[in-house]
Parts: sequence; structure tokens; C-alpha cells
Amino acid sequence: MTPENPSATTRPLPSSLASVESEIQRACNEARRDRASVTLIAVSKTFEADAIMPVLQSGQRNFGENRVQEAKAKWPVLMSAYPDLNLHLIGPLQSNKAKEAVALFDAIHSIERPSICEALAKEMISQKRRPELFVQLNTGEEPQKAGVAPAEADAFIASCREKYRLPISGLMCIPPVDQAPAPHFALTAKIAARNGLNRLSMGMSADFPIAIQFGATHVRVGSAIFGTR
Repeated sequence: MTPENPSATTRPLPSSLASVESEIQRACNEARRDRASVTLIAVSKTFEADAIMPVLQSGQRNFGENRVQEAKAKWPVLMSAYPDLNLHLIGPLQSNKAKEAVALFDAIHSIERPSICEALAKEMISQKRRPELFVQLNTGEEPQKAGVAPAEADAFIASCREKYRLPISGLMCIPPVDQAPAPHFALTAKIAARNGLNRLSMGMSADFPIAIQFGATHVRVGSAIFGTR
């Protein structure tokens, strides 16, 4: 699947990607924000290179994966063809996958417990590589979902910085599916602001325009680009 000339002029956007881009621009206009302030992460989990390649060829460079092993199996070849792309881990990370995650990903959005902090800190020193890091919040305090409870967020962020020396740059959240997302986005933005964090990874296919209204800097869009899984 390696293109003959990956640096050639980008092709027209696939219709689904063009639609998402239009929605992002509209949301930015309504929020009086610069389009460049929002990074679109195309969530390519479960999709193979054949589905990803047209999106890459159109100029999209930020992609999200849920699992380290799946990403490791399909992305190295694509990354060799497109060295300017950025790969984001948006799913849960196990401590025993920290070494591979630090080596492969440019950003990790799922920092949520001390064991992960310890493993990442060790690997970032060992590999001399510093992916961008986001603390994952569980704003709905759902027992089945990973993430730090809002009441514990300040202490956890401080621990990341002071105990583990991790360069936390932002917060990530996934609102409960049965609740309005706006209060969860607002809470995430509030916690980020009081901790001096300027990156907000929030908003998916169903709610990214709302997330942009609340300051999202990274939106994670999968099905609206690649279709249903």
C-alpha cells in the first residue's frame, strides 16, 4: 500500500472527511475560534490500511487507535510512507504495553492511574521520547469506564507532574452516552483551566461540534469519517 510519491499534492477530501471538516469549520466560526486551534483525530481503530490510505492521501495526518497491538501491526508501514503523521493512543493502556506505546505513539490520551504513570515515566527516560500526554477523566463517574474522578483530578495531575515528572499537557473525557455532553465538556474545561492545561481532547462523531464550543483542541472522530464498524 505504499504510494509511489507520498509527498505529492494532496488529493480531494473523501466526502465523509469533507463533511467533518465543514462541521469543524462551522463550529469554529460559531465559537469565534481559528480552525487551526482544533486538531482532528481520525479514529481508525479496526480499519485496515486500504480504508486508511484514501484519508492519508487527502492530507489527514492525525489518527487515533484504541489498542497498542493493533496499531503496531498496521501503522509502521504507513508511517514510513508518511513520516509527518501523528498517531494518538485514545484507548486504555496497560502498564506492560508502555514500552511499545512510547515507541509508537506521538500522543497518549488515557493516563488514569499511578501504575501507568510509573511505567511511562520509566520508558520516556529510557527511550528519550516524550509523547504528548493527556489525563483521562471519568466525568460521569461510571464504574465500567476508566478515568480519574473529577474530585480526584487535581491531586492526580499534581502527582503526575511532581512524583513522576510527566509532561501532562491536557485532559481527555468521554461523556456518558445517556447524558447531555455539554456539562461534561464544561467540567473538563474547568478542571483543565485551574491546573494550567491548555489541551482538551473531547468530542466524538456525535458531539464534536458541541465540544468545540467548550474549547476542545482535539476531537476524536471515527464513524463519521470511516463509517460504522
